[in-house]
Amino acid sequence: MKAVILDAASLGPDVDLSPVREQVGSLEVHQASTTEQSRERLAGADIAIVNKVVLDAATLEALPGLKLICVLATGTNNIDMAAAERQGIPVRNVTAYGTASVAQHTLMLILTLANRLPLYQRDVAGGRWNQSPFFCLMDHGTLQLEDKHLVIVGQGELGSRVAALAEAFGMRVSFAARPGNEANDPRPGIAELAPEADVISLHCPLTEATRHLIDTERLASLKPGALLVNCARGGIIDEEAALLALREGHLGGLGVDVLPAEPPRDSHSLLDALHEPLNLIVTPHNAWITPEARQRIVALTGENLRSWKAQHGGA
Repeated sequence: MKAVILDAASLGPDVDLSPVREQVGSLEVHQASTTEQSRERLAGADIAIVNKVVLDAATLEALPGLKLICVLATGTNNIDMAAAERQGIPVRNVTAYGTASVAQHTLMLILTLANRLPLYQRDVAGGRWNQSPFFCLMDHGTLQLEDKHLVIVGQGELGSRVAALAEAFGMRVSFAARPGNEANDPRPGIAELAPEADVISLHCPLTEATRHLIDTERLASLKPGALLVNCARGGIIDEEAALLALREGHLGGLGVDVLPAEPPRDSHSLLDALHEPLNLIVTPHNAWITPEARQRIVALTGENLRSWKAQHGGA
């Protein structure tokens, strides 16, 4: 049974692939591949292992011998799922591999924004502390998280872990109803909770119901100084509207780990704004990259291979 990894570099150089090697007869490893290259590299393979390489319908149709696709991530949007189903190719992904890593990153963004760290670091780098008439700088009012209200959109494993960490800081946590299902959800919707929030943290998928969930109207409903954090998917917030609210001083801080297009080859307005004196943080979609989380992806992929083989008599 031959398996081919198309983009091993996306997991980093320090990941041990043994849990995958142990489940296959042979493993061919490519550090990076294009969709076009994948057709040649997967010829004769039983299993495709992929993180972000796009496997479209034409590619899958050119691979009649492919028996399984293992995705080294939770999202499967790079796979033409309808084409895979037509050809009877199961697609196995991994979930809950980076809960601790992403939750830690989320709290880092919240804490950094609450303490206005981007602004104070700018002041220190500019020599303002050296020129202060007394021992400290206090031009940017900080936010004490204890007793403040955190509203989370997404009560899955990740949102729940963020809630637990926030509660350790003494925050009061509310979960919003699932967007698009408010009528059948006993929890209050984001429209109701937003005006009460000191911090909003997003941990939901990008769907038609969540696209621009935080838009101009929702931003205007926030109390002045509220913080907004997105470690979910770009496009859940209207980034242009959020940047405007930040510049106008209504939004107290904005932290994102995701953008609508990644990598942002043509830049993005949030990246362009990083030189401005704003309480703004943009991290390069790296909330998930702790060594433990990346190794967990490989372990879970090995388990996916093991269970698939068991279902198919050892394959």
